[in-house]
Amino acid sequence: LTELEFMHIHKTGALIRASVLLGAQCGTLADNTAAALDHYAKCIGLAFQVVDDVLDAEASTATLGKTAGKDAADNKPTYVSLLGAARARELAQELRADAHSALNGLGTPADRLRQLADFVVERAF
Repeated sequence: LTELEFMHIHKTGALIRASVLLGAQCGTLADNTAAALDHYAKCIGLAFQVVDDVLDAEASTATLGKTAGKDAADNKPTYVSLLGAARARELAQELRADAHSALNGLGTPADRLRQLADFVVERAF
């Protein structure tokens, strides 16, 4: 599980984190805001992959737009194979809550980021 998380934090998670932090760098940030955004981005980056693993296991090829069940067929480690689908879904919800918490001090300017976290986790559950 630790290795899987490490891989995803440095893959999909890194792209999402870069997007959030580069966008934030376009303005003026306090140090605590940058740290909050970094934590938020790490959470939703990981949540994205957890949900992707659940969708690969449970959604149809037509819904996904890619071959469903490919991870299992390729014997790839996933959050579903390690935790089970129900626990993976719970983990995604926990990561979303953590992402929302990271934004607590940022007020309404962070509403779009909250919506993004919701979308990432709820996109097909």
